Amino acid sequence: MELIFPTVIIILGCVALLLLLQWKNLREPPCIRGWIPWIGAGFEFGKAPLEFIEKARIKYGPIFTVFAMGTRMTFVTEEEGINVFLKSKEVNFELAVQNPIYRTASIPKNIFFALHEKLYIVMKGKLGTFNLCQFAGQLTEELHEQLENLGTHGTIDLNNLVRHLLYPVSVNMLFKKGLFPTNKKKIMEFHQYFRAYDEGFEHGSQVPECLLRNWSKSKRWLLAFFEKNIPDIKTYKSEKDNSMTLMQDLLNVIETETNEESPNYGLLLLWASLSNAVTIAFWTLGFVLSHPNIHRTIMEGISSVFGTAGKDKIKVSEDDLKKLPLIRCCILETTRLRAPGAITRKVLKPVKILNYTVPSGDLLMLSPFWLHRNPKYFPEPESFKPERWKKANLEKHVFLDSFMAFGSGKYQCPGRWLALLEIETCIILLFYYYDCRLLDPLPKQSSLHLVGVQQPEGQCRIEYKQRKMTSSGAEEGKGLLEE
Repeated sequence: MELIFPTVIIILGCVALLLLLQWKNLREPPCIRGWIPWIGAGFEFGKAPLEFIEKARIKYGPIFTVFAMGTRMTFVTEEEGINVFLKSKEVNFELAVQNPIYRTASIPKNIFFALHEKLYIVMKGKLGTFNLCQFAGQLTEELHEQLENLGTHGTIDLNNLVRHLLYPVSVNMLFKKGLFPTNKKKIMEFHQYFRAYDEGFEHGSQVPECLLRNWSKSKRWLLAFFEKNIPDIKTYKSEKDNSMTLMQDLLNVIETETNEESPNYGLLLLWASLSNAVTIAFWTLGFVLSHPNIHRTIMEGISSVFGTAGKDKIKVSEDDLKKLPLIRCCILETTRLRAPGAITRKVLKPVKILNYTVPSGDLLMLSPFWLHRNPKYFPEPESFKPERWKKANLEKHVFLDSFMAFGSGKYQCPGRWLALLEIETCIILLFYYYDCRLLDPLPKQSSLHLVGVQQPEGQCRIEYKQRKMTSSGAEEGKGLLEE
């Protein structure tokens, strides 16, 4: 009897230890559930996602789960978990984005899975660094056409200025020359519907369309726009060469599976090409104009490469851009500061991050916005310091460690190099032809968005004055965009 009792104690102790270890191994991250069934923390989270995440980080640490609208989202806000997010075979990108893409572009699940990888390969090849020279000429030409509408001087909201420059440039370059409207009324109509679609995109990706009347109307208008124009896009031929536009190449792939969803993919490409690039251009111009020393250095660099502003239309080449590295550094530093709140993967099988096990079915959310504020990788993380990018090997297209704004891994943003080229060229031409200054302080970033680049909270007016007469011979006076 004396021997049995200690033996029982030892066995029970081992069992308790085993259960404790098993519990510890299966311990899930702290979960913020809210109190309303299915909706969970949806209302509080949806009001200001970035503020919600910041408070949760302070309270629960770098890893936590939010239950909202029937979905579990596990956030990784610091470096822990990056390898799992990027390299684990137990997490999946396509499964994470399929439902949002169905809600925002009405692309059926079977079509999305059949086409996604094929279309990504086409875009990655077409928009890769070796092909950028094919876009440089048309990009400069299109920007010159839009700059002529500015007149000799004017005052306008900076965000609207960038939209008026880059909306037509991107549409005409990626879809077909002349697709963007030229009639003032139709231009304003396009702006109205695309802005409504873009501003409501995040809610549209999560909430049933029937609850979002204005957003749904903008979506239908844009789909009708592409349905009307897809036949012309397919038959378009460039006057200068036999090259095909990106949308034409995509249509060749899409139509191997379906002839019905071409407008839907047109809408998806439109949003992907305009939403983030336009906002980053806004912030970059705002940051540069808010830092006189940086602005002055850029202006001196532009003058050294292209001379003083004159009547000739300048052409911006790849070699020219290499002589002006500060501009790209400013764009990347802006992108770091205004990065997406989250990028996502679907957890297929439980994965372990630190001492937590993230269960299958969760959306694993990596936060570039917060990763970019880690002082270990980015000293003085809230400061605009483009000089930090001198440490990156940009000539070989290598970014700084822990820079995740374009995603990473297999499905890194395929349009990142074209977007950088577009913004660089826009800044060079605008500053070459115009003296610019901000009339308002740069607004704060909005805390309302988790998807995509952070939007400004308010307006910021810019005053521009032509430095010298351009080849358009524009008469002295205000531009067409004057507000």
